[in-house]
Amino acid sequence: MLESLALIWLVGLCFAWVCGRLGLPRLVGMLIAGMVLGNCGFDLLSDTMLSISSEVRTLALALILLKAGLSLNLGDLRKVGRSAALMSFLPATFEVLAYALFAPMILGITPLEGALMGAVLGAVSPAVVVPKMVELMENRYGTGQSIPQMILAGASLDDVYTIVVFTSVLSMLQGGGLNVAAFGAIPVSIVLGVGIGILCGVGLCWLWKCITVTVPVQVVSLIAMGCGLVTLEDLLSDVVAMSGLLAVMSMGCVLGAKHPQGANLSKSFGGLWEGAQVLLFVLVGAAVDLPYAMNAGVGVIAMIALSLAIRACGVWLCVLGTTLKMKERLFCVIAYLPKATVQAAIGGVPLAMGLGCGELVLTVAVVAILITAPLGALGMEVTYQKWLQKEE
Repeated sequence: MLESLALIWLVGLCFAWVCGRLGLPRLVGMLIAGMVLGNCGFDLLSDTMLSISSEVRTLALALILLKAGLSLNLGDLRKVGRSAALMSFLPATFEVLAYALFAPMILGITPLEGALMGAVLGAVSPAVVVPKMVELMENRYGTGQSIPQMILAGASLDDVYTIVVFTSVLSMLQGGGLNVAAFGAIPVSIVLGVGIGILCGVGLCWLWKCITVTVPVQVVSLIAMGCGLVTLEDLLSDVVAMSGLLAVMSMGCVLGAKHPQGANLSKSFGGLWEGAQVLLFVLVGAAVDLPYAMNAGVGVIAMIALSLAIRACGVWLCVLGTTLKMKERLFCVIAYLPKATVQAAIGGVPLAMGLGCGELVLTVAVVAILITAPLGALGMEVTYQKWLQKEE
């Protein structure tokens, strides 16, 4: 597995550097590196590495959410609480409905199969969006209007909602009927995740006041706590819903606001993220199945384009009534385009469960990743300096 790690970091960094020189987002190069190294390329990654790919990607997400929490100003977030709450479910709902209504006509599947496809495709990618929002907060682009804070919060909650919708629709397709309790679990998952994260943050603040520890030790402790919170979500899954990633970000928020070393911790996690993001995006690229994408017809691409247009209307509704200017609203639309992590994680589930629409769902998920991850990343990179106001 060590040779696989070496290849991931070396090849990923090389491709990222090339894309940077070409004026493209670095993560595009990392995604391409993953496709080159993975089963659809030269098949250079070990089976052991691929078998733990999901866990490694989750760890990398936990690191960036810790960094995001440490950088997040809760006072700024309160200004856009309504819009952030709407963005956690409204754009995804629009996209699910788009697939349920139009996929039967364009792709020849049933409305329920279309809804399942929409649930797979509805989640925005925190792996693509969160790092960029953290960068904007650090460089103070759009922070006067709390735009990155709003997108960061909405994107973090969006995944919880879409995975519950996916689970419910999947149950209906298997003959289990609509699971109303699963939808009731959404607020429980959010409240419990945030609550546990706050308790952990307060506990660590108290502990580090009583016991003097260095910043590196605090960083290691936080990583361990982050892994523990994500694991706790799985352990409690049969008892109660709890969002581990929200707990991780909430813990970071408390430490960033209350802990004297919050700024130093944020800088330390910024350094860790430089290495973790290569792992994350290369492994996401390695999870992409190019043969499925190559079989995609015009109908698949047309369906993705139509659903994104309808999703954009959902994002636009979320920011209605705010003081955001036209260009700032358009930036929010672009920031909510990328698909990657959730689609790579659950895109193959319907096929593995033997559903008739499984192969088509996986094809659409793969094509959506290939189209929207680079497009969204490039769109944010090109527009943020022009469309967002920088605070002095």
